[in-house]
Amino acid sequence: MLEGSFKRNEMWRWQELIYMLFLVLVLIPIFIETVLFNYLLDIFQNKLYAGTLNGFIMAIIFTTALYIIVLKPEKQSWKAVGLQPVPLKEWKLVAVWTIILIIVSIGLVVGMSFIGVGTENSKTESLQSQMTLLNFAIGFVSAVIISPIYEEIFYRGFLYRFFSSRYGVLSGMLISSLIFTVVHIPTFNTLPVNFVSGLIFSWVYQKTGSIIPSILIHGIFNGIAVILTAIA
Repeated sequence: MLEGSFKRNEMWRWQELIYMLFLVLVLIPIFIETVLFNYLLDIFQNKLYAGTLNGFIMAIIFTTALYIIVLKPEKQSWKAVGLQPVPLKEWKLVAVWTIILIIVSIGLVVGMSFIGVGTENSKTESLQSQMTLLNFAIGFVSAVIISPIYEEIFYRGFLYRFFSSRYGVLSGMLISSLIFTVVHIPTFNTLPVNFVSGLIFSWVYQKTGSIIPSILIHGIFNGIAVILTAIA
């Protein structure tokens, strides 16, 4: 058990957290997800291409800002946010929690269907309406590689560790997962799955001390979702 492995990190101040949250909750939604996306959409005339490039740019902004604002001032490496090797005995967690996440997500989707909430959203519709091998590959790379890496580094590596080191594991899981869920608005029908997956990714990070297993589970889960979308 590694519940006590994340001691309070005095180098990470509230000021740095506020800067990062302002970037993620205000600047990126306004200037990247709206202004830049619309600009790219005008260029490509294709939501999938515009969204993928937009996501790649977002990943660069997330990781660059985290390095400049949080890590570099205190001379910390990426190891501080969990980018480090995983003990061999912990790799079984990847398979176990991937299966758990899939089962729970299916249950949530079935439950939402009973109250009239479907699984379709702009992302799945964009991929399905333009299904070619190239478009599938673009969507797959975006969902399986780009998104899991930068999202896990920020939401678990930084946010979860920040809050759990101050308020404990459960509070850290809940707060970081809530923020992770909020940023996925307006795809409201995925929010329950986003919240549960955030809890699982945080727990796996806590148990292993590395963000890599969470990235893998995140990527595998997204990959399965893309494949199901493609064959639907």
